[in-house]
Amino acid sequence: MASTDAQRREVYYSGRVQGVGFRYTARSIAQGFAVTGFVKNLRDGRVQIVVEGATTQVQAMLSDIRATMGRYITGVEEISGPPTGRFSNFEVRF
Repeated sequence: MASTDAQRREVYYSGRVQGVGFRYTARSIAQGFAVTGFVKNLRDGRVQIVVEGATTQVQAMLSDIRATMGRYITGVEEISGPPTGRFSNFEVRF
């Protein structure tokens, strides 16, 4: 077993998730956790989050996003995998 339980989670949120401050709320929430990655609006109306960190940190951050923004979310698609280590912080991308 690896010495760290780090993971990468790619999450796609659908619903009324654009134009409601979703990206900035996600970035603000992420700053409270030891995670890296980005949040971005997609052309098809969804919001994409790519987050890397310890499993407990990633799960807690995503849980906080659902708790805070859940009223706007109608669908969630998640893909899990090993972290890439590509990110140095968590940012809003355009």
